[in-house]
Amino acid sequence: MTPRSRSGTQGLAGWMSAVRLFVVLLSLGLAGCASGPGANPADPLEPFNRSMYKFNDVVDRNVLKPVATVYQDVTPSLVRRGVSNFFGNIQDAWSFVNNVLQLKGEAATSSFMRFGINTFLGFGGILDWASEMKLERYPEDFGQTLGRWGVGAGPYVVLPLLGPSTLRDSLALPVEFKGDLVNQIDDVAVRTTLHGVRVLDKRASLLKAESVLEEAALDKYAFIRDAFMQRRRNAVYDGNPPDEETEEMPETVPEAAPAVPVEAPK
Repeated sequence: MTPRSRSGTQGLAGWMSAVRLFVVLLSLGLAGCASGPGANPADPLEPFNRSMYKFNDVVDRNVLKPVATVYQDVTPSLVRRGVSNFFGNIQDAWSFVNNVLQLKGEAATSSFMRFGINTFLGFGGILDWASEMKLERYPEDFGQTLGRWGVGAGPYVVLPLLGPSTLRDSLALPVEFKGDLVNQIDDVAVRTTLHGVRVLDKRASLLKAESVLEEAALDKYAFIRDAFMQRRRNAVYDGNPPDEETEEMPETVPEAAPAVPVEAPK
């Protein structure tokens, strides 16, 4: 390793340690907000989170869900699949960056090839030729990258309009914003339209799952919180999380672990 690369690695490790320390300190401060002996230790902001959940739910029921339902009813499935493929291709580009940051060579290569093939042969990603060629999708974001380098999730947080998150993922949002290719578009109208269509596409994809949630959950807030926290933990550890009782934050650079592919939507 050259002195420059060694310095870069040490700098990255030092930056990650600083962020990790910040998360720990802020988590300890927030822990004082937990209400009562029965409070969930992973959700010390539960009163605030429940209020924000209710606000988001009102917006969803009165705006997002009706529009997404109309979108699904009137838009041909072939068009909707093309829209989903387009935004999935944008995700592959950002996944490539995060897989590189996590030292996942196979996943980074697959993400890079997926983006290149679908961009140039799939008309900007509208056609998903990469999946037809059996190239696996390895979705990663910067919150997962922070977790990969030892930054703890911190407490559960419900963000206005954005929904479920954690302190770590919330801290990652500015980097996520910068890494989103849609935000690199100079034309404000085009950029805003693409953001709106992406939200609409994502909300439409959740319509079926929502009916299951309505039937299964007595406390939808707690159900969504627990499912989200488990899903994010599994994502950080590539589907093989350690026991919570024995989990420790690593002090050194972790060895690259095999990433878990995610099938592209049919």
